[in-house]
Amino acid sequence: MRLAVEEVLLEWSNYYINPIKNIMTKEEARQILHSMTKGESLLRHARTVELVMEAYAEHFEQDVNLWGYAGLLHDADYEAYPDKHPSVIVNKLRELGEEELAYAISAHYTKWGNPQVSLLDKCLLASDELTGFIVACCQVRPDGITSLTPKSVTKKLKQKSFAASVDRQEISIGADQMNFQLNEHIQFIIDVLKENREELNL
Repeated sequence: MRLAVEEVLLEWSNYYINPIKNIMTKEEARQILHSMTKGESLLRHARTVELVMEAYAEHFEQDVNLWGYAGLLHDADYEAYPDKHPSVIVNKLRELGEEELAYAISAHYTKWGNPQVSLLDKCLLASDELTGFIVACCQVRPDGITSLTPKSVTKKLKQKSFAASVDRQEISIGADQMNFQLNEHIQFIIDVLKENREELNL
């Protein structure tokens, strides 16, 4: 999935000359997700990141549907094709003409080597791991998300044995790329999840 910087810039120059996006509907996006993802935990992760990305799109006055699709579909192939993630979903989206969306998903983990170019790319990277971590924090609290604070989350981040699969370095890089103060970023995500706590069972 690694692209040379020159190739990335060429792709983006072509995109801005001939922009093609938002071809799919929300229902089509959900059909793509459910065709490859069945597990409740991963489906909830997709929904939580979708909600966070939609909220950030509104905050930055960006395309809410596009950003929501990025959150919804970023791990769509992970369950069915773990060894090929994210190439299956990225190729699927490119076949549909969703290049901006495909590229953002191809770049939502820094170790894949694709640079985060757009605000969409950077925000997806910043929101993915941290949103999953915050959900994990909720699951070990008696009152779930009700009294969760950024201080509680940062304390858990320092506890390496907790949610050990979450890459703390990715969280740090994502916040830095967005010029976010980590506590403010955490609070933003907590607020979004609180608004949807019943649906998300948090």
